[in-house]
Amino acid sequence: MILYLDTSVVVAALTSEARTSDIQRWLSRQPIDDLAISEWVAAEFSAALSIKMRERQIDPKRRTDALAAFARLSTGSFEVLAVLGAHFRTAARFSENYVLGLRAADALHLAVAADHEAKLCTLDKRLEKAATALGVKASLI
Repeated sequence: MILYLDTSVVVAALTSEARTSDIQRWLSRQPIDDLAISEWVAAEFSAALSIKMRERQIDPKRRTDALAAFARLSTGSFEVLAVLGAHFRTAARFSENYVLGLRAADALHLAVAADHEAKLCTLDKRLEKAATALGVKASLI
């Protein structure tokens, strides 16, 4: 089964956060061939590091190191799933369920995971709950 990692998991794995050690251990126990991200994760990962820089949570060297590690994983370990126009349309449909409180970015992660019949792996409780409500396999790490 494909394990689709959302951005929260990748950021926690590659920067210093409260759950970094837990996430790194969890990732080390997963079959490498099962791990996937989307092109959208690449955009969000870069944005997350920019936020961390602006908020002085990381220094330029740690940012550079994290970006390099992400590039290595993206080419050597993670399967990178394309984001297609159909995914945006599915994300819009998912977002129409206002009770779930989905942000557009999270709805797009769900759409990609659903299309590939992957299990969404996340640190976001709201996203995991929305996935379950929409019939998308999900796991809260």
